[in-house]
Amino acid sequence: MSVIRFLARPMLASSFVIAGLDKLKNADDTAKQLSPVLRRASESLPFPTDEKVLARVIGGAQLGAGALLGLGKFSRFAATVLALTSALNSYVEWRSADISTKDGRSARRAQLLKNISLTGGVLLASVDTEGRPSLAWRAEHLAADARKVTGKQLKRADKAVRKAVDNAVGA
Repeated sequence: MSVIRFLARPMLASSFVIAGLDKLKNADDTAKQLSPVLRRASESLPFPTDEKVLARVIGGAQLGAGALLGLGKFSRFAATVLALTSALNSYVEWRSADISTKDGRSARRAQLLKNISLTGGVLLASVDTEGRPSLAWRAEHLAADARKVTGKQLKRADKAVRKAVDNAVGA
């Protein structure tokens, strides 16, 4: 792991870890803030649940994924989870912000830009392969190698069949 990744991942993850802890500590407030979204989510789940439990799940997901990203373990998966929770938080905070005053609108815009920036950061982290080829690249090159090998084997088999036919006709 490069020095930049070693330093940047915990710096990016720290905001999510703190937010996840806050959501777990204040599950009632979180459920109240997220209630429009959580109500729809709880209705669409096939099992009964309440908004407070879903708020805790979101907080736990942020805390766990933030910790994993900070430690560099399963970092692409963790960053994807954080991108989803960050997008959800951005929407909810933007929707519930006070816009009755000029300061409120300014604070809403600043909070939205911060959340969008964090989402962009974890999206970049979710596609970071640490210099190794991606799975798509590996699969593409594995298929190309398989085509080459198969082509060579088909040519050899064709020569063998033609030789066998020539031998059979000549005999």
